[in-house]
Amino acid sequence: PTTHRQRPHPPATDSDPTLPPATDSDPPPASSCSGHRSQLIPAPGGEGVRLAMESALTARDRVGVQDFVLLENFSSEAAFIENLRKRFKENLIYTYISSVLVSVNPYKELEIYTKQHMDRYRGVNFYEVSPHIYAISDNSYRSMKSEQKDQCILISGESGAGKTEASKKILQYYAVTCPASVRVETVRDRLLQSNPVLEAFGNAKTLRNDNSSRFGKYMDVQFDFRGAPVGGHILNYLLEKSRVVHQNHGERNFHIFYQVIEGGDEDLLRRLGLERSPQSYQYLVKGHCAKVSSINDKNDWKTVHKALSVIDFSNADIEELLNVVASVLHLGNLQCSSDDDGNATITGENQIRLLSRLLGVPGTVLREALTHKKIIAKGEELISPLNVEQAAYARDALAKAIYGRTFTWLVHKINKSLAHRDSTYSDRNRPNVIGLLDIYGFEVFQHNSFEQFCINYCNEKLQQLFIELTLKSEQEEYEAEGIAWEPVQYFNNKIICDLVEEKHKGIISILDEECLRPGDATDLTFLEKLEETVGKHPHFVTHKLADQKTRKTLAREEFRLLHYAGEVNYNVTGFLDKNNDLLFRNLKEAICESGNEILNQCFERGELDDKKRPETAATQFKNSLVKLMEILMSKEPSYVRCIKPNDAKQSGRFDEVLIRHQVKYLGLMENLRVRRAGFAYRRKYEIFLQRYKSLCPETWPNWKGRPSEGVATLVRHLGYKPEDHKLGRTKIFIRFPKTLFATEDAFELQKHTIVTKVQAEWRGFQQRQKYQKQRSSAITIQSWWRGGLGRRIATRRKNAAHTIRRFIKGFIYRHRPRCPENEYFLDYVRFSFLMKLKRNLPKNVLDKSWPVAPPALSETSELLRDLNMRNMVQIYCKRITPEWKEQLEQKVVASEVFKDKKDNYPQSVPKLFVNSRIGTNEINNKVLQLIESDKIKYAVAVVKYDRNGYRPRVRQLLVTADSVFIVEEAKLKQRIEYTNLKGISVSSLSDGLFVLHVPCEDNKQKGDVVLRSDHVIETLTKLAMAADKVNSININQGSIKFRIKQGKDGIIDFTSGSELIISKAKSGHLSVVAPRLNSR
Repeated sequence: PTTHRQRPHPPATDSDPTLPPATDSDPPPASSCSGHRSQLIPAPGGEGVRLAMESALTARDRVGVQDFVLLENFSSEAAFIENLRKRFKENLIYTYISSVLVSVNPYKELEIYTKQHMDRYRGVNFYEVSPHIYAISDNSYRSMKSEQKDQCILISGESGAGKTEASKKILQYYAVTCPASVRVETVRDRLLQSNPVLEAFGNAKTLRNDNSSRFGKYMDVQFDFRGAPVGGHILNYLLEKSRVVHQNHGERNFHIFYQVIEGGDEDLLRRLGLERSPQSYQYLVKGHCAKVSSINDKNDWKTVHKALSVIDFSNADIEELLNVVASVLHLGNLQCSSDDDGNATITGENQIRLLSRLLGVPGTVLREALTHKKIIAKGEELISPLNVEQAAYARDALAKAIYGRTFTWLVHKINKSLAHRDSTYSDRNRPNVIGLLDIYGFEVFQHNSFEQFCINYCNEKLQQLFIELTLKSEQEEYEAEGIAWEPVQYFNNKIICDLVEEKHKGIISILDEECLRPGDATDLTFLEKLEETVGKHPHFVTHKLADQKTRKTLAREEFRLLHYAGEVNYNVTGFLDKNNDLLFRNLKEAICESGNEILNQCFERGELDDKKRPETAATQFKNSLVKLMEILMSKEPSYVRCIKPNDAKQSGRFDEVLIRHQVKYLGLMENLRVRRAGFAYRRKYEIFLQRYKSLCPETWPNWKGRPSEGVATLVRHLGYKPEDHKLGRTKIFIRFPKTLFATEDAFELQKHTIVTKVQAEWRGFQQRQKYQKQRSSAITIQSWWRGGLGRRIATRRKNAAHTIRRFIKGFIYRHRPRCPENEYFLDYVRFSFLMKLKRNLPKNVLDKSWPVAPPALSETSELLRDLNMRNMVQIYCKRITPEWKEQLEQKVVASEVFKDKKDNYPQSVPKLFVNSRIGTNEINNKVLQLIESDKIKYAVAVVKYDRNGYRPRVRQLLVTADSVFIVEEAKLKQRIEYTNLKGISVSSLSDGLFVLHVPCEDNKQKGDVVLRSDHVIETLTKLAMAADKVNSININQGSIKFRIKQGKDGIIDFTSGSELIISKAKSGHLSVVAPRLNSR
């Protein structure tokens, strides 16, 4: 909470619409030229920030608030979880509780980890951008640089919550954003590449997580004075060695075994004696889950193999490391049988030879060590044979010991490659570090054993540390400073930690006693000893001690601990063996003789001479946790709390019950209540006064009185309101960051004022000296420049006069043949014409404009005009669609037939011809059936005039490929085949009458047909083109003679009038009066 952070220049924005105003939990910015507007000191540019904050707050109903401190009902767990749910649904997986980052695993890839995002968070104040793992990373980094104090980032949460991924993102951020050099690049690559190696050897698929860390990891990243990473160091805790020889159903062994089998080339597998199938190895089939859809072992092997090279592993190191990995698999396949005396004998000679080669141990020595046990009593060595069950135990113990010690060697090897080797740093001037703690999360399985007991004990210790540093220490500091504090109730889990680790009374001490005491100690005697010693503890219960209801949920070999995260049942079976972690002496002696360099370093011969009994696994783990707590307590902590949204690892699924459980055991509600009750910033009077004394005339340049009085004077001058701050015994407490930001802005302005005065004097002197030199140089340059400029002007004028003279002379001789006197003028005229033509070319084929050409270019102009027209026509033709082409062809035919001949032709020109004037649905179905063999190409409504009496009849004219039909509703009145169509007659007036002439000799025809159409131009064009009778259309003036029947003719008389009138005249002729539309 006392971290000193730097504030950036511009306020940032984000896609997260809940960007909050500065909350009451951020420590102060350092120095800035930022343009925020303060309530104390005016500064430009703050209105936009204020409006952005207000608009962000209006959006919080949709996506929640990005800092839980802003929750109105901050004490409600339901409101807390609802805010998480809203943000999770919007893919906003990060939320703050003041400076604590809460991260919800999305179980999918999000585009929020790019280089652009890293740049956006780099050097930016913690609360000026939306919550992100990069904000925590950058905040710790800048605090380390500005205060020269070590930092640590504690990443906690249960298995599958995303702790490992969070630590990767932090390392990637430092790798990309920190200053670079050749050495830095090397360290950076090794830091990043150590992750896939450690994951391969230390991670495995569990029921809850496909990439679960089965060991604890604390990594120190070392930085030099420039802030560049120059080294690192890794501490590992409690590798789950039992997984090497046994896995629960649905789980896998460590990744490296499957990666070597799936990804190794044939030559490597041959050298290691391995087969491509994991089912061939007993240590890999117990979980019945060799293949996992989310894991690509083949690609992962390529990554690991490349990473080993990057972190300084030689080919020989890699070969020996893989020999060890393969030897573990082969040990699992080693089978023993019982002889006549009940002693174990190894059945597979090939397996022994293969193991002998891989381990570098003579076969006879290895065979003897795996089937016999050496005991030293009173200085005498006794060798006793093992039965089959004991031999299997010895084999599994050897496999676990080899893998566990190799993992420790691997970590030491990585540390050696990461070690900082700069001799300029001493112990007093060592590099600053940022520690990353990525350790197993709280685990509750259906079957919980010794490993879960240790893991959950570790989480209790981390929770205790969290309580001490963020809750308890907060209260104690307020009380020590005399600041009023609203008590916050929280569960102090020290009682559980004492139950586990207390000397002589704790579970670990009792477990060690059972392992060390003489006699027949078993897992059940250990359980009985627990019942005797801690049976009355409120957080401990067994089947024997429980009430009737509880006994139904507890087996006789189980005990239950009430952790801060909930109740967990532990099965004591295997507790003593796993705690002892014993390896028979003759097995140690055999491996000490190994020719494998790695095993030689893992199994030192000095162990055999050490008479002291080694510490048990639980005690080693407890001691390592004590050291870890000391490391973390010595650093300034930051927290990342990881939450798993569901147990099915499905994206978008939010399990409220599961999340409520995690919120409880992570202590998030307690932390929120403390933050809302407290102040954002606190500093000792001396530090605060030293930084801001220049803002008050009374405290500048030096304050003579007590620091507390000086700070009181300073804040009074700055206009602090009583509710915005409190003065403690040794510190000032400021509630809101905005108050501090305003002070920081004022300090920046004042700092610039002081610096500006000094800079002004110095720059004035420098500029005067520079001016004298520049003035002397300028005079010299000016004299030369003016001379050169004058000469260029004279040359330009001379050239201009010569050009004008040539032009005038050419104009005078322009009508003469080409000669030296007029060639310049003629070339200019031609050039001008061509440029004018270029600018004024016709835009389409209808544009007939063309610039007037000079006489000398008249022929050329015509050729160019013709070429241009051809080009436009060609372009136009290429753009014509088949439909438009057909339309144009019809219009051309209509033009050839009717232009200047038919009075109403001009009115038809702008109107497009349609495919048909009658839809198929308007033609009777019986008619369609009668002419089904012919496709209708055109149909139009017409009026037919009877041959006798000229009575009008409404008909339909149907044009097909070979005939034209006249239809009355469902009756096919007349069919005229095109071969029988002798001609078509039409008048020159605007009427729509036309006559189809047919031969009377044809018995099927009754005589010529007199019809009228409202679209006569279109109808006759379509009919003539379909019948190929374009040349058979006769346009008559005055009258049309037609055949009524054989031997009898009729006449249609056409006259002009004001309107269209069609009637039978007294003469017996058909009289048509049509208005004249155009004069020809």
